[in-house]
Amino acid sequence: MSKVKTAFFCQNCGTQAAKYLGKCPSCGEWNSFVEEVIQKKSAGAASNRKKNAPQLIQDLETQVLPRIDVLDNELHRVLGGGLVPGSLLLFGGEPGIGKSTLMIQLALRQLNMSVLYVSGEESSEQIKMRADRIGFSNPRCMVLMETGLENILHHLQEHQPQLAIIDSIQTLSTETIDSPPGSVGQVRECAGQLLKFAKETNTVVILIGHITKEGTLAGPKVLEHMVDTVLQFEGDRQHIYRLLRTPKNRFGSTNELGIYEMRHSGLVEVNNPSDLFIHQHDQQLSGSAIAACMEGIRPILLEIQSLVSTAVYGTPQRSTTGFDIRRLNMLLAVLEKRCGFRLGAKDVFLNIAGGIRIDDPATDLAVVAAILSSNEDIALPPLTAFAGEVGLNGEIRPVHRTDSRIAEAQKLGFKTILVSGYSKGLDDVAQGIQVVPITKVEEMVAHLFA
Repeated sequence: MSKVKTAFFCQNCGTQAAKYLGKCPSCGEWNSFVEEVIQKKSAGAASNRKKNAPQLIQDLETQVLPRIDVLDNELHRVLGGGLVPGSLLLFGGEPGIGKSTLMIQLALRQLNMSVLYVSGEESSEQIKMRADRIGFSNPRCMVLMETGLENILHHLQEHQPQLAIIDSIQTLSTETIDSPPGSVGQVRECAGQLLKFAKETNTVVILIGHITKEGTLAGPKVLEHMVDTVLQFEGDRQHIYRLLRTPKNRFGSTNELGIYEMRHSGLVEVNNPSDLFIHQHDQQLSGSAIAACMEGIRPILLEIQSLVSTAVYGTPQRSTTGFDIRRLNMLLAVLEKRCGFRLGAKDVFLNIAGGIRIDDPATDLAVVAAILSSNEDIALPPLTAFAGEVGLNGEIRPVHRTDSRIAEAQKLGFKTILVSGYSKGLDDVAQGIQVVPITKVEEMVAHLFA
């Protein structure tokens, strides 16, 4: 087979070079050259590609995309309703987080689908042991240990599965490029061939990808642009919970969150995460507050823990787990400037219990309440939740889906919830819980510590 000619291109300015260069001579960018395939076609070759004609947008017809049920409520929600035939998905996560386990569970649950699981990292004995531990059985699930792209495409064409899982894209290599597996050129070319196969045969293809030390998907950035959906598996290996997010989804929302619990038998869905992330204390302790958060359309109640102490060293420490450190510094500045609390000479530590990371600005009010509770060493009123964003002037700004947050707090037995006084529709919320509207941080302090 003839080799395809390759060259190196700067991803910043497009300069072409015959070999890899550490620094681009045109724009001066470092480590920006990647290998790309140069496709050449003979001058007299006739193209068999179908030529499309432009159409008026009002003449285009819309159709509902068929979905494949994955028989997993968490994955079903994150994908936006199931798998779309002919789609290409990229599934990334840290080593040992449970990517292969979740994909094997997906393959073994599809009793009405033919599945081909291609493994380039594990042996057949390892896959069999994991499948036996999970406990599911699919008589139409096939396993292939192969890293050559041409052989994989041959078996895909021969068996024509409805679902193909590649573990992982970094282990594949094609004979058309003289570079090791995992290189930029190999990853791009292999992903491009699998994308073409998925679209032509209407097969769902899932690519498992590695993660760099910075936490981003390994390989060229164009890989994330090529696929239809990017799934991100997160979690601390010291905790048993795993979070599934979608940074990109062409067939659904990108704000949904799936939560799993890692057990010996595999990954188990967490249907009501609020019960797991809220620790039931025997006695009321200072520095703990409950935040009513939203992940997509899913309300979750989380416990915010704070510890404020006198600084031992000259420079006060600021440390967070699961919360943005810059957001914490902003809230501390608001408390010092607008409310008169002297926190500049104190250490402040903040933790979101359960190992989960949240970016919802509605946690601001609970963070402020937890910090003030620890600073004054006074426990907050029992069965009280918080939902509100704190502005730079100390005002409590409204957040979206306040009614859903209030309903979730009521369902878990909370008696009071503090929300922004600027929120609309508070008169129509569910009965059985006291809704306290506040407009400034000072009002919250007066309500909690009067």
